[in-house]
Amino acid sequence: MEKKHLGLILGIASIIGISILVLSIPNSEIVLPQQTNEKIGLVINSPNQSVTLQELDDVYSKASESGIGRSNVYLFWNLIEPERGEFDWSQSDALMSFNKNNNLKVTLYFSIINGETLGPFPTWIGKPSINSIGEDRVVSVLDEILSRYDIVDTVILAGQTESQFRFYEQNIPVYKELFNGVYDKIKEKHPDVKIGNAFALDQVLNKNLRYIVTELSVGDFVAFSYSPVDTLNDIVKTPDQAKEELQQIFDLAGDKKVGIFEISWSTSDFVGGSDLSQTEFMEKSFEFYTENESEIEFFTWYRQYDRPEGSCIVEAPKIGDDELVVGGSGFGSSEHVAERLSHYICSAGLINNDGDPKSSWNEFKKQIEMIN
Repeated sequence: MEKKHLGLILGIASIIGISILVLSIPNSEIVLPQQTNEKIGLVINSPNQSVTLQELDDVYSKASESGIGRSNVYLFWNLIEPERGEFDWSQSDALMSFNKNNNLKVTLYFSIINGETLGPFPTWIGKPSINSIGEDRVVSVLDEILSRYDIVDTVILAGQTESQFRFYEQNIPVYKELFNGVYDKIKEKHPDVKIGNAFALDQVLNKNLRYIVTELSVGDFVAFSYSPVDTLNDIVKTPDQAKEELQQIFDLAGDKKVGIFEISWSTSDFVGGSDLSQTEFMEKSFEFYTENESEIEFFTWYRQYDRPEGSCIVEAPKIGDDELVVGGSGFGSSEHVAERLSHYICSAGLINNDGDPKSSWNEFKKQIEMIN
């Protein structure tokens, strides 16, 4: 049973007025931590799908006070360039402003590959195959984004990449050529930005797809998401076993640095999780980080807040009548595992959706303080 990325592939309504309001928030209102760590990140999200500007401002402030130094921003091509050569910055300006005001670096998730699917692409491109996406078109839109937002220091070009090539190994060389062409041209324009692909470690191990990772260990780093689950999205590892699984990323990445793009542990008892096991894994994961820090490019936890049960298949918070993607590439879905997936994701936060912190939230802050 394959995993597919969740429903972030949405047509987002214009929020130009919202971004103007966000940009006008005074920096003096933002309380920054004494120290931050640019390697340590958190997927920042609101506890509910509907959120006001002030609530979102509070969410980002609370996240930054933990001592993190980065977050993920999920921007798709169809949102940025809905018409050829015409860019819509309303959503991205809003999100980037919150990150910049809170002194956060950004890992940009810009997916040419999104699990089993390609894109999402703007309608003017159509539905291209990998060999007809167009290197120059990818370079053009990425250059626009990176020129506009200097807080983006890492880019993930393809996500859950193993699922795309599981049954189409013949396309691996085609994508590799596309990646290398985009990489070379972007590095000429933005030499300090690091670029790589992301893989779901649990999928790679559960389905023996290691060869895909080693074939596509290209760019500046190899990134991984990780959840301690089987193919049904049940938690089947102990915190110690999960830490041992994480150690395998170094063999998979070869001579490349690794990035931990989304690491999680759900507290839902429906899938075998608990507050205690999440907190224990938090501690073990930071042990893993400190033991291997020199080889790790970034280390980002998924995610800040729980969501109400049944609301996690589509990650599209709303401000008024507009939808705003705040985060989560998600962990994939099929009709057979969707219910367990929903339970896993809705309870993967470090803070309950009613605002009460779990013990893992305090452990998260404690671990960052120890590192800093």
